[in-house]
Amino acid sequence: MTDRPFVELLNAQVGNELAAHNQYVACAAYYDGQTMPRMAAFFYAQAQEERDHAMMMLQYLLDTDATVRIPAVPAPAADFADVVAPVELALAQERRVTQQINELLRTAREESDYASEQFLQWFIKEQVEEVATMGALLAVVSRNRDAVDNIEEYVARESGSEGGDAGAPPVAGA
Repeated sequence: MTDRPFVELLNAQVGNELAAHNQYVACAAYYDGQTMPRMAAFFYAQAQEERDHAMMMLQYLLDTDATVRIPAVPAPAADFADVVAPVELALAQERRVTQQINELLRTAREESDYASEQFLQWFIKEQVEEVATMGALLAVVSRNRDAVDNIEEYVARESGSEGGDAGAPPVAGA
């Protein structure tokens, strides 16, 4: 017996989120190598968020007695032309994830799976925030590609301690 399409897509999305985690670790390592500790810390934190997203999805699969299948993930890009390239990649990745989440929502609706539709609402909101954050960061990094101290200052100023989102789904293993 095969899983319904939503479950298959959500398992694939767990892999997409884990791949995003790895990509953000690679971005962070690049910035660490460029002696840009604030950009590195920003991307390490983004990596943790992506891992948490995967674990939220995993927990939802477990909670709904769905089959969990963790897919293989491709190796992340690790070589970047300049300080702008990782952020360009990150913005493209967040836009792609938004499309993937939208496809999950469409599939849940087609299956009249109201619980899954409700589960995805938090991710819809999260993706709006992620695309906006990366878009703003790309604008700053593009303007300051030769003034990394300005980039570091921006990230320090904009990276506040936001705390957790009380409405977020539970993270497996947390």
